[in-house]
Amino acid sequence: MAKKSVLGLFTEEQVDQAADAMDALASAGYTTTEYEVLTGTPYPEGTFGEQEPKHKLFRWPLMGAVCGFAIGLVLTAGSQLAFPLVTGGKPILSIPPMAIIMYEGTMLGAIIFTIIGIILESRLPRIFMGAYDKRITEGYIGVTVTTEEDRIARAEEVLKQSGAGDITRGWESN
Repeated sequence: MAKKSVLGLFTEEQVDQAADAMDALASAGYTTTEYEVLTGTPYPEGTFGEQEPKHKLFRWPLMGAVCGFAIGLVLTAGSQLAFPLVTGGKPILSIPPMAIIMYEGTMLGAIIFTIIGIILESRLPRIFMGAYDKRITEGYIGVTVTTEEDRIARAEEVLKQSGAGDITRGWESN
């Protein structure tokens, strides 16, 4: 079934009503993934009663570093073992030159995985943006609900009862 989006706008003075709208949506049976707050003003985390986001960005550089280190180790050890060049009785696997390549592989892997992690943790690309109004950048607070088409009317009703000044519908998504 297609999803639709509805946006309720609140003025700057209606911060409490916007928070009440979020509580009312939760009481009406909407999950936290179905509604969110849009605002151009930097409010502190939790002002509208939303949950603190749990991000796992710290895992990405660690995974990248481990992968880069392993690739550096396999690359250096593999090339030295595939083409052994014994020089003056020195060992085939020489640690100091290997350490440089493994260090560079570790750093490169951590950087690449960090960039990938930032993109994925930021939920980019976001295919379906939902309802939006230009007035949000002018200080208005928007509460947007993206849910199944048959539940949109109830979401509009909840937003109206919470004191939303304007209510707009968004586009369809499959």
